[in-house]
Amino acid sequence: MSLARPIARPEPPAPAARPSSSAALSHRDSAVDLVRAACLVVVVLLHGLMVGVSAGPSGLVLENALDRWSGLAALTWVAQVMPLFFVLGGFSGYGQWMRLREGGVGYGGYLRLRVQRLLAPAAAAVAATAVLLAALSLAGVPAEVVAVAGYRASQPLWFLAVYLLCAAALPPLVAAHRRAPVITVVALGGAVAAVDALRGATGVGALGFANLAFVWLLVQQLGFWIASGDRLPAGRRGRLLVAGAALSTLLIACASGVYSFDLYADLNPPNGALVLLGVAQAALFLAARDRLRAVAARRPVAAVTGWIGARAMTIYAWHMSALLALAGLLIATGAPLPEPLSGAWWATRPLWLLAVVAGVAAVATVASRVETSPASAGRASSVPEGGIPGYRALLAAAAGAAGVVLILLAGATLAGWVGGLALMLGALRIARSHTDARTTHGGAPLSASMSRPSSDASWHTGPDDGARSAPRSRPAAPARSR
Repeated sequence: MSLARPIARPEPPAPAARPSSSAALSHRDSAVDLVRAACLVVVVLLHGLMVGVSAGPSGLVLENALDRWSGLAALTWVAQVMPLFFVLGGFSGYGQWMRLREGGVGYGGYLRLRVQRLLAPAAAAVAATAVLLAALSLAGVPAEVVAVAGYRASQPLWFLAVYLLCAAALPPLVAAHRRAPVITVVALGGAVAAVDALRGATGVGALGFANLAFVWLLVQQLGFWIASGDRLPAGRRGRLLVAGAALSTLLIACASGVYSFDLYADLNPPNGALVLLGVAQAALFLAARDRLRAVAARRPVAAVTGWIGARAMTIYAWHMSALLALAGLLIATGAPLPEPLSGAWWATRPLWLLAVVAGVAAVATVASRVETSPASAGRASSVPEGGIPGYRALLAAAAGAAGVVLILLAGATLAGWVGGLALMLGALRIARSHTDARTTHGGAPLSASMSRPSSDASWHTGPDDGARSAPRSRPAAPARSR
């Protein structure tokens, strides 16, 4: 047998790979991480400042200490950061969806990832709050105080329900943005304006709750513009002009009585004031982006930002439980309880806020094991271990949102918390259930789904999909027959 090797023909050079449509989104933006962490700190501190525990003529009083503060409206123009949260959430969600989609993950796999990421730490926090409320009742705390505590603890959870809605709607809205960005924003803006006008004309405040969808989906859409880089105002001066125009319009609308100067009042139900604020905040973020990146690069800042970012959902979900526990500790230890907004109360706020930061950090450190567990660690670069059909992922998201709504409506009762927890746990169970752990939502092996675009074309961006997809290094594995 001859040992001579045949001379192999040289292979033609591979064509240059086109850049992926998500190439610009392959790395985290340190400015986004910094601002999201700062927004979370603002939320925790503000909620901490709202805790008012005092001894009234008829016993203990638990209230929102800032309800009667004349300076609250002015503070909200700085402290109302929820629009910016959703703008930056849209930015991050856009990049995550594009990366997962180009890796072959479809809508069901994406939404499953988001449901687990959001609900796992939240369900643990809800369970802890239910236990804490039961403990307060058993300790002899008056029922009306426990009811107020449950109600106050439930209110920040609205964010979770709306964020689930935005996550479920993100892939089709990304597709709409890539096809017609201006038309999509105009359509959502028209819906917001129509709801505001109808509410104002009829005087039926409940109509405004339709904007729980339209306002936050529109604000999220602003993040898509930042992520895609399309048609952004040029230069720092142009972005500052956009911010100034949005804030001026908001001031005029508030002065004319269309919206409230108290931007927290504009939150319930949400209205167009939050859209204008979101435009201004997005433009200011863009104007300061380079400087923010420089600040974020400093080692101490990067360490704090990274710590908060790794526990973001845990901090948000657990911080009200931590505040309740601290308030209970004040009551149990017989500490002085000055009247909210009195001189003594303001004098003790720095020490109280330090206790809030320490308490929330301690709780987040322990509870973050839930968020960083493999089942819920939905990092932007991760891919689900298995997929579920899109309808099942939607059912999981709906069940989770329903659990949150139940807590919002009946949070003054222990039964409301227990019922909401049951729905959230059911949502997680639905999200974790699939017929074959090795298959994706389309029924193909996971290896195949990772090497080709998803077959769920209804969520894709259009006929230019192939040109925009990342180049594949290996041929697709054959699909399993159904």
